[in-house]
Amino acid sequence: MSAEIAFDAELDVRQLACPLPILRAKKSLSAMSAGQVLKIAATDKGSPKDFADFCSKTGNELLSSTEADGEYIFLIRRR
Repeated sequence: MSAEIAFDAELDVRQLACPLPILRAKKSLSAMSAGQVLKIAATDKGSPKDFADFCSKTGNELLSSTEADGEYIFLIRRR
């Protein structure tokens, strides 16, 4: 089991469909400082690809992407 990555803020976008999880994450990240980590909980099946695309386009770092029982957890470091 990997060590738990510390995070600075948490965002719950479960039950929200695309594009809302990305829009909420973008808003949360914009309020954070460079280097801080946002933890996101989502249930949208498209969210793993959406967050990977979002990070590659924005330069934010996708630290981890995990799925358990239909729930996705993402850790994103603000650029």
